[in-house]
Amino acid sequence: MPVNEAGPISQPEQPHGKEWGKGTKDPDERLFLEGPRSRFAETARALRVFFELIRGFRALHFVGPCVTVFGSARFKEDHAYYGMAREVGREIGRAGFTVMTGGGPGVMEAANRGARDVGAPSIGCNIKLPHEQEPNAYLDKFVEFRYFFVRKMMLVKYSYAFIAPPGGFGTMDEIFECATLIQTSKIANFPLVLLGREYWAPLISFLRETMVAQGTIAAADVDKLHLTDSPEEAAHLVREAALKDFGLKSRRPTRKLKTLKERGN
Repeated sequence: MPVNEAGPISQPEQPHGKEWGKGTKDPDERLFLEGPRSRFAETARALRVFFELIRGFRALHFVGPCVTVFGSARFKEDHAYYGMAREVGREIGRAGFTVMTGGGPGVMEAANRGARDVGAPSIGCNIKLPHEQEPNAYLDKFVEFRYFFVRKMMLVKYSYAFIAPPGGFGTMDEIFECATLIQTSKIANFPLVLLGREYWAPLISFLRETMVAQGTIAAADVDKLHLTDSPEEAAHLVREAALKDFGLKSRRPTRKLKTLKERGN
């Protein structure tokens, strides 16, 4: 039992003799979030994570250089942001990239649809949720993940840039995950484009007027976020960075090995 100068620190009494846990609809996730399990159970979970990583690597090994488009699943086909995301999918596809999204509806569907419009490869990396999200109809390859952190790793690993039309908590999480990796030099200074000035301008103002002013981030960190309304400008930023900064160039595709049962796009 932990102690301080006044003596032992009492632990809160557990209700009805049960241990504390975190609530979630998935019983397996609830067990995981409650804390340490048996050594066997923890090893089994680590192996599940490992095999999900391997499955993702195998599925995405031949997709080519990608640009990941984040964004809300809630915008319908008639919304202006859907149209903007569809156009950015077209522009990224014309620039020679594979368009990668979360594979769901809304902005994700629009970007994949834009890629399909111009004959570019279109990939979806979905996450299993309590309310199942169906893959959209414009995907050449669809990979589903159980763990958010594995999915986010795949979106970063195979991408040369990130474009974020308007979105919610998930989009914010993805933007700041990428911004943190760039800030800490865990990944190169990939283009991180916020598409939709009116939507994202208040966020940029908060970053500059509050966070930079308070010294929690540097002005240079905010400068790494590119704000635009133009899908063409977004695609140009991506292409210029890929060619000039990262030396991306055409090469012969990696040969698929029949012995490993490799197939797909």
